[in-house]
Amino acid sequence: MARLPFKQQVLQAREDAIIDAVNRLLAEKGFDLMTVDAVAAEVGIAKASLYKHFDSKEALAGAAMKRLLTRSMAQLDLISQADHSDALSRIKAVVRWTMEVQLAGEMPSLPSQNSSLRASLMADMAYMTQLITVSERLGGWISEAQAAGLLTTSVPAEVVLYTLFARACDPVLGVLKAGGHAPEQIIEWVLSTTFEGLARR
Repeated sequence: MARLPFKQQVLQAREDAIIDAVNRLLAEKGFDLMTVDAVAAEVGIAKASLYKHFDSKEALAGAAMKRLLTRSMAQLDLISQADHSDALSRIKAVVRWTMEVQLAGEMPSLPSQNSSLRASLMADMAYMTQLITVSERLGGWISEAQAAGLLTTSVPAEVVLYTLFARACDPVLGVLKAGGHAPEQIIEWVLSTTFEGLARR
C-alpha cells in the first residue's frame, strides 16, 4: 500500500487530532455544551484551520460518530470470531463493550432531539451506511436469540435493538462511577437489569 504524500499525512494527523478532541469533549460535555472554539483550543489550532477540515459543529459530531461506528463494526467482527455459545452471549458481549467504552470516557454523547444535528447525520451517506450495517448485524443476532428462545418475543426486535443502543449512553453508568463503584461491578449490575430485569426470581 502506497504511503500518502507528507502534506496529506500532516492533514490526516490533524484531522485525527480534531476527531480525538471532539470525541473527548462530546463524552465529557455532550453536544450542546461542546463548542467549535473549545475543539480548536483542545487541538491547539486556529478556528479557521479547523473549518478547513469540518465546516460545522454538526460535521464534527458526525466525524466522531463515524469513528465510533467503525470501532463498533470491528468489535462486532471480533465478537463474531470469539468462542460464544449462542447469539445472546454475542449480544451481551456487545453491550459489555459499549459500557466499557462509556466508562472509559470514550463514548460521544449526542442529544436525541436536535433537528440540525439529526438532519446533518441523516444526510451523511457514510454515517447512514455504517449505522445500517451495525443495526442489521445486531438485528440478526437479536432475531436469532429470539428464535432460539433466549430473548423474549413479546418485545419487538426493534425495541430490543434500541434498548441495546441506549446502554451506550446510559446515565446510570456515570452516576454509579461517581458513587465510587468499580467499573466491572457497574457493568455486571447493568447487564443483569438489562437482560434479567428487576423482578424477584
